[in-house]
Amino acid sequence: MRRLFLRDAASGDIVDDVFVLTNKQFAAASTGKFYIKGFISDSSGQLVARMWNTTREIFNWLPDSGFIKVRGRIENYQSNLQFIIESVGPAKEGTFDVADLVAHTRKSIPDMCTKLHEMLASIRNRHLKALIQAYVEDPSLMDNFCKAPAAMSFHHAYLGGLLEHTVNAMQVADAIMPFYPGLNRDLVIAGIFLHDIAKTWELSYNCSFGYTDSGQLVGHIVKSAIWVEHKAKEAEVKLGEPIPQQLVDVLQHIILAHHGTYEFGSPRTPATPEALAVHSIENMDAKLMMSLGATRDSDGAPAEGNWTEYMKAFSGKLYRPDVAPADLDGDTSPGAAAPHAEPIRSATSVPAPVQTAISVPPPPPSPAATTSKPKPVLTNPLFEAAPPRKN
Repeated sequence: MRRLFLRDAASGDIVDDVFVLTNKQFAAASTGKFYIKGFISDSSGQLVARMWNTTREIFNWLPDSGFIKVRGRIENYQSNLQFIIESVGPAKEGTFDVADLVAHTRKSIPDMCTKLHEMLASIRNRHLKALIQAYVEDPSLMDNFCKAPAAMSFHHAYLGGLLEHTVNAMQVADAIMPFYPGLNRDLVIAGIFLHDIAKTWELSYNCSFGYTDSGQLVGHIVKSAIWVEHKAKEAEVKLGEPIPQQLVDVLQHIILAHHGTYEFGSPRTPATPEALAVHSIENMDAKLMMSLGATRDSDGAPAEGNWTEYMKAFSGKLYRPDVAPADLDGDTSPGAAAPHAEPIRSATSVPAPVQTAISVPPPPPSPAATTSKPKPVLTNPLFEAAPPRKN
């Protein structure tokens, strides 16, 4: 039986399948009867779920976060869909595909890993290269780096999201480098790689996304900065010389400042061009991915309705339609050359004079021309002399 993904669900649908349950809560209704509230999700989306007239025994049996077999129906409540659970059971191994239940990147993880290593290998400062190599040669860290989401619910909130966000931002950085020759490419590339690297430690992402206890207590920004000192010591041993403290300080500053402002949880605000570049580039990638995810589906078509719901990250709603779709011949894929087009002529353009093969000799000068200078004549039709106005 084909799976009904939550993004395709409509009011009245009967559902009997395996989903991810998170954030379960036990509460009493106004009638005094107990119910369970939580979230049911798959790789396509998430719905609020309720199970009426239940018991604490069923609540205690349910996992805090995990896969469960659920039978129920989809209902519309206050213009929002919700999942009404009628029965629950264990999710038997082999009866479901994890890829259907946990959101994951649509890009190739091996291809992105290859691109990441290529860009890190292009770093030319030997101290910075040795420090970054200490991260790359940590197999457990890099395995988690290629699997982790970039966030729990905002941007790139899916398996492989951290890798995708990082590679996207690195490629954007490389594209703009020619416009800013004073910017240190090595520091920007390294800073983008390191800015969210402790998300691998801050978040849990086995079957659903959440924060680890350590992640809640310390956070990825501080932990990422701490790791720089640890990896610098490893790099010194392999390189056989000290890693300059100034380099460590600047890298830590880039990490501590990448959220940009204090109100967004940044312990520092950007104080170097490279810190400003890392903040601007990674923030742009995050915001664009969030906005595109909310307004366009995977093939660029608009989602249902012209406006999204209120989005906290943008302090308002977003307008969905793409009002200028490509309708000319030619390859419009990213990186393709723009199709040849005729230049647009201005209404005031003056055609160039036509050259003829016949040479006409100039007329002989008049007697007046030998005694006085001729008056200048305006030959530009935009500035034709007008007759003097009468008073």
